[in-house]
Amino acid sequence: MKKHLLILLSFFYISGVFAQTKLEKAPKRTEGEGQFNRLIIRGVNLINGTGSPMQGPCDIVVEKNVITQIKVVGFPGVEIDPNNRPKANPGDKVMDCTGMYLLPGFIDMHGHIGGDSQGTPAEYVFKLWLAHGITTIREPGSFNGIDWTLEHKRKSLENSIVAPRIFAYTGFGSGSKETITTAEQARAWVRANKEKGSDGIKFFGAKPEIMQAALEENKKLGLGSACHHAQLDVARWNVLNSARAGLTSMEHWYGLPEALFEGQTIQDYPADYNYSNEQNRFEEAGKLWKQAAKPGSKRWEEVMSELLKLDFTLDPTFNIYEANRDLMMARRAEWHDDYTLPSVWRFYAPSRVSHGSYWQDWGTEQEVAWKANYRLWMDFVNEYKNRGGRVTTGSDSGFIYQLYGFAYIRELELLREAGFHPLEVIRAATMKGAEVLGMTDKIGSIEVGKLADMVILEENPLKNLKVLYGTGAIKLTEKNETIRVGGVKYTIKDGVIFDAKKLLEDVRKIVADAKKQENFEIFQPGMKPQKSNSGKVQGAKD
Repeated sequence: MKKHLLILLSFFYISGVFAQTKLEKAPKRTEGEGQFNRLIIRGVNLINGTGSPMQGPCDIVVEKNVITQIKVVGFPGVEIDPNNRPKANPGDKVMDCTGMYLLPGFIDMHGHIGGDSQGTPAEYVFKLWLAHGITTIREPGSFNGIDWTLEHKRKSLENSIVAPRIFAYTGFGSGSKETITTAEQARAWVRANKEKGSDGIKFFGAKPEIMQAALEENKKLGLGSACHHAQLDVARWNVLNSARAGLTSMEHWYGLPEALFEGQTIQDYPADYNYSNEQNRFEEAGKLWKQAAKPGSKRWEEVMSELLKLDFTLDPTFNIYEANRDLMMARRAEWHDDYTLPSVWRFYAPSRVSHGSYWQDWGTEQEVAWKANYRLWMDFVNEYKNRGGRVTTGSDSGFIYQLYGFAYIRELELLREAGFHPLEVIRAATMKGAEVLGMTDKIGSIEVGKLADMVILEENPLKNLKVLYGTGAIKLTEKNETIRVGGVKYTIKDGVIFDAKKLLEDVRKIVADAKKQENFEIFQPGMKPQKSNSGKVQGAKD
């Protein structure tokens, strides 16, 4: 399908985002304790991911990697009777987590592992994810090569590397020896993708007959699917078309406003619009929701009702476009100094060739338009959830000043802004993702019989989601001292206990070593010239 992909994804390939490269492999695991024959976690406040309110204190028993007992052992503020708790046997691992908060491991439904363009070693990405409680990711596209992704999926399942559980989706048409021009060729590729061991497909769009055939075959085989309805094909195939054909989830929001059009069929492109000019692409995208049917209108109701009936999933990834509504906030985020690699910072900087680095002339007008865009987008997503629709949590990190792990927590905050109750936010981040992945019997909630994927922290995330950031949250003490609280304390994946703060230390060292090797210091765009990966001066002009 080479010709078709070149047409469909021309800009992405030109920018190098999806280049097939030999990305550095994750090293053999030397961190993390377990699995244990028996692990007892004592005294936690349990937020189980189902939407149930918090309950505690609880003791949780894990055998190997499976939860075998959850017991409420007392009442808040009352001393626990030791006779009312699971007894520890010789050789058991016991964690005293009295007063801490325990949640299911988070699921990032749009987690690119990184690549050559960003210069991100797998260890760096994986540790940032785990340090923020992300125990499962869906890799939409596997653009480091499906073989590479499947190898790391296997190693993660073996717990031989420090990495979240991986679901590998292949970019549609990847590896095809011929151009896919017929429905039968599309079906044959889908069958071959299944045989290779892929968990699903990531689409960007194609001719209607090819999309129809590929999605139908994929659904018949029981695989998942995700689609970023790119502007190059959305005029002839939008979200409703995909949902009717069996698409599992839509990514971002492209294709949804187009399905809501009433007085037009194509986005109102200016005459000089050029999709390969990303300033054009994203500036005009910020005006798209205003072109769609209004909330509560007949068309709004028709589209939402049909998507609900089809049991369709929205994976909004609010965070990845947040720089569009406040560029300075995104590029001045406090974690960049210690956790953003020089290569990633250069990739973010204004550029005509790096995907998501479209800050050629971005200012107040563009940001105001995007703020209005978000209000309408969030209205649809929140109403969809309120009416029983499935909404999941994905980050799409590694682009547009959004960093792995940190961006995922920001996504949780943006779901809250959209109107989700904090318990609904946690459910979207856990149980709803497990539903899409077909893993509700194993992950997504803290229940007996499920795998031991857990997040433990000392602060209550339902009061303040910021305590989940690796940099914590700001708090003023009664002595008028400013302190930082929070950050995940332990991430347990598949029964293996990771010290989340130690993982962050590892990442800080990776970044510090890279900065030292390059004599690199972060400067804001236009403030001081820097050299790009190609050796050209970058950032000399805003």
